[in-house]
Amino acid sequence: MKKIILTGGGTAGHVTPNLALVPRLKSEGFEIYYVGGKAGVEKELVAETGIPYYGISAGKLRRYFNLKNFTDVFRVLRGFFEALAVINKIKPDVIFSKGGFVAVPVVAAGWLRRVPAVIHEADLTLGLANRLSAPFAKKICCAFFETLGGLPDKKAAYTGTPIRGELFAGETAEGLKICGFTGEKPVILVMGGSLGSVKINNALRASLPELLKKFDVAHVCGAGNTDASVEFGGYAQFGFVKSELPHLFAAASAVVSRAGANSITELLALNKPALLIPLPLSQSRGDQIKNAELFLKNGFAKILLEEELSADSLTDEINKLYSERESLIANMEKSAPPDGAGAVTKIILDCAKGG
Repeated sequence: MKKIILTGGGTAGHVTPNLALVPRLKSEGFEIYYVGGKAGVEKELVAETGIPYYGISAGKLRRYFNLKNFTDVFRVLRGFFEALAVINKIKPDVIFSKGGFVAVPVVAAGWLRRVPAVIHEADLTLGLANRLSAPFAKKICCAFFETLGGLPDKKAAYTGTPIRGELFAGETAEGLKICGFTGEKPVILVMGGSLGSVKINNALRASLPELLKKFDVAHVCGAGNTDASVEFGGYAQFGFVKSELPHLFAAASAVVSRAGANSITELLALNKPALLIPLPLSQSRGDQIKNAELFLKNGFAKILLEEELSADSLTDEINKLYSERESLIANMEKSAPPDGAGAVTKIILDCAKGG
């Protein structure tokens, strides 16, 4: 039986595409293991699958000066040797990395043990962790065709992003039931990423008196960010959703979202028109801004920069989004993404066989 190590963590976006691959990998006869952080969000998400999990030390590699950069170097080195021990124990045929800093020592340790590694970049440009992993990787899978231009031809492949099959099984009636909505108004689904966004949450709540005249609003505000004092008919808030998400997507006429690569890929696959509010440069390397600009250029979404976010601007942009939703949906229907899970699994198989 072939063995594979999946790795990636730090945020849910570095985990869910890995889990989307699991059914395909099992059908191909792979024995699956997961290597992540000792206390990352990936540990909790993987625990639900029953996949054997190995936690290693992880250090964050920052682009700015911080005293923790010095101590984190030792965490990265410790993680490398811990990953090496796991690889020596499991003896995998291939490693698949979805990114995040915990994945870098795993890919590097695999290279040392001559285990081929496949890495996946979901953003338009490679993140720091994947840039560090790329020299040790056999193949680099890309979510966007435009990413290929800056990568070695022999390594890069346009695959799209593996998407969880359950997202396509949502039911509108169940989504309305979860929210307590009647279905008389169109539903706007608002999400601020797996960790939530205080600024989006505050702007949305301030805009509710106006928005709720026309829409029902389902709000995924991040774990610990619900506010019991905000009570309106037609407004439902959730800290974090799992099995509910496919049904919320099904019920939604339009979505307000960050522009994380996995989120926008899922929106495209589901043909959900969106207002994207990318993380600003002050909080990121600008990847979400580039992702959002690409979706705007292709006519898949609208953009509202966080610097321009307020209750009034959010209300205005949601109204514009809803009025233009049919043209946005038509553009998305003409540009269906590839079967990411199938394409990535094929590359993993080729590498596992020495291809």
